[in-house]
Amino acid sequence: MNKKVMVITGTRKGIGRYLSEYYLAKDFIVIGCSRSESDLKHENYEHFCLDVADEKAVKKMISAISKKYGKIDYLINNAGIASMNHSLLTPLSVVEKVFKTNVFGTFVFCREVAKVMSRKKFGRIVNFTTVAVPLNLDGEAIYAASKSAVEKLTMILAKEFGNYGITVNALGPSPIKTDLIKNVGEEKLNKLLSRQAIAKFGTFKDVSNIIDFYLSDNSKMISGQILYIGGVF
Repeated sequence: MNKKVMVITGTRKGIGRYLSEYYLAKDFIVIGCSRSESDLKHENYEHFCLDVADEKAVKKMISAISKKYGKIDYLINNAGIASMNHSLLTPLSVVEKVFKTNVFGTFVFCREVAKVMSRKKFGRIVNFTTVAVPLNLDGEAIYAASKSAVEKLTMILAKEFGNYGITVNALGPSPIKTDLIKNVGEEKLNKLLSRQAIAKFGTFKDVSNIIDFYLSDNSKMISGQILYIGGVF
């Protein structure tokens, strides 16, 4: 098969939906997933309904892709949820839900997809973090903590997968106008943006630009890196 095969999690809407359409336009085969059905229709798109932290379902999905296409070239771990509450007002059930999706889901997909990639000695994995980590945003302790775990996971998996020709990197978008921030007040968003070197909202194109860099054949020596959009450091 000459077409590149890409798996993207959380593709029903937002960044995941954009990335699906973006890479389909580049003539990739894209396999997406979400908890519910997608209305994206394309001859090179396939959708699975599952919870990214459901290990059995993920294994079944990746096995089906491997059998059908014989490979997976790229994995974009986009699926994620946020909790934007003061720690004193955050129930443990919310903590468990956030970590289950953001950390456990990312890990299971990385592990299962890497098994397929290792057979071809090639693969690119891109995980999602957030600027809430370096900015230590109050009210986002659980979300930031979960993404801190994703960052450390990214760095260590880069070492563990390196001998198999697999790179593992992450990107942290600045605020982008998606459902993830729709309940965040304007004052808080403006305060956040003011802490960036480039005090503007990010865009979907900013995200795909970084992913294109990570996926490039010229980026085979780029691994274990975290890149934040907006000049955050």
